[in-house]
Amino acid sequence: MSQIPPVDLGRQYATIADETNAAVLEVLSSGRYIGGTAVSEFEKHFAAYHQVDSAIGCNSGTDALYLALKALGIGVGDEVITSTFTFIATAEAIAMCGATPVFVDITAATFNLDLDQLEAAITPRTKAVIPVHLFGQPVDMTRLGEIAQKHDLFIVEDCAQATGAKWGDRQVGAWGDAGCFSFFPTKNLGGCGDGGAVTTNNPTLHEQIKMLREHGSKVRYQHEVLGVNSRLDAVQATILAVKLRHLDLWNQQRQAIAHRYHELLAGIEGIQLPQATPGGTHVWNQYTILVQAGDRDTLRSQLQAEGIIAMVYYPKPLHLQPVFATFGYQSGAFPIAEQCSHQVLSLPMFPDLSIPEQEQVATTLKRLLAA
Repeated sequence: MSQIPPVDLGRQYATIADETNAAVLEVLSSGRYIGGTAVSEFEKHFAAYHQVDSAIGCNSGTDALYLALKALGIGVGDEVITSTFTFIATAEAIAMCGATPVFVDITAATFNLDLDQLEAAITPRTKAVIPVHLFGQPVDMTRLGEIAQKHDLFIVEDCAQATGAKWGDRQVGAWGDAGCFSFFPTKNLGGCGDGGAVTTNNPTLHEQIKMLREHGSKVRYQHEVLGVNSRLDAVQATILAVKLRHLDLWNQQRQAIAHRYHELLAGIEGIQLPQATPGGTHVWNQYTILVQAGDRDTLRSQLQAEGIIAMVYYPKPLHLQPVFATFGYQSGAFPIAEQCSHQVLSLPMFPDLSIPEQEQVATTLKRLLAA
């Protein structure tokens, strides 16, 4: 029995193999593997794609968040508000700066930060907010910007799963003080290994992040602050430059797949389908349903037994993670996130997913839910 995987990177590579191989071989033959033209050219094109002044490559999306927060001066005694329903890297970066992550619940319709609850979480120690554009769904950045301006807060966008998404006519990553991106292979724009970038329109922030990623150095062997080693390597940069040229097409294919899922799964009792928020452009890094009837984990196991691999993002909200136990959050603190953590199921979603495969997913899901 052939499997339908959650993502198939081999299929994507096959469509750009010649282009990618030639670009990588050019870098390998150059002998310049750290920095150089490959990295600076990718940074320039990535910034232009987002219509921002600059982009700074780094070695992961986690480091992108850390570098942005650090460059903004976030540290001990500060609070940073973010969603409790996201990958740990978002809150991890806050804590690594010495600041305290403050969690807010989500809405079940978007899986994103509930802006109705945001202001209640703001205190005199709050310095920034990190909106997470989860699963490719953009946060309402117009409203968030108004709240942040009112309370004089920095905005650091977590765009890890949303490269190419828009709120209004502007790309995510272009709304806040900084936009943080992951190039983990399964992302909409993914490399062949780890990588990340920060976008910004602030020249001072740009220079600070560049210095921090290079051991706190602007001039070699002269170190002004304590930094880290967080550089995007040239091979990854050249692969990403190739893929960036295809990103809009791949996102359009994701949108078509999401629309087809909507049609195939419409009217099935016991599940709630995801929807794009009006005003935004969803790029569907994941197509995540809510299983409201029966047991989600049992359904997932049944799908897997029939060759359909569905994923759970995320089985435990951040406020209930052992690493944050000292903050004193209890079960029930954020009921929507907790409920979603027991119900979310991400169906196979990648640009090369075929129509017959989608039909098989829908048919199998419908049959299992009716049993």
